[in-house]
Amino acid sequence: MQEIIVLYLPWLLSAITIYMTILAGNKSRWAWVVGLINSSLWLLWIIASASWGLIPMNIALWFIYARNYIKWNKEEEPNQ
Repeated sequence: MQEIIVLYLPWLLSAITIYMTILAGNKSRWAWVVGLINSSLWLLWIIASASWGLIPMNIALWFIYARNYIKWNKEEEPNQ
């Protein structure tokens, strides 16, 4: 199973990353939700492939995507 994850998951990760980037370019707040889901799949791949040097990137992206989601939601709320 580990070999399948290491071999095939990058294809899915690439597709999700491209889709997320398109959503962000369209100013969709859902881009960051897709990014968070993608980060969890990245973590799975990092562990399966023992690519430990990518852990800092993964942690940083979790925070960035969550921050952006919160920030974009606040901007979309109507002023009271």
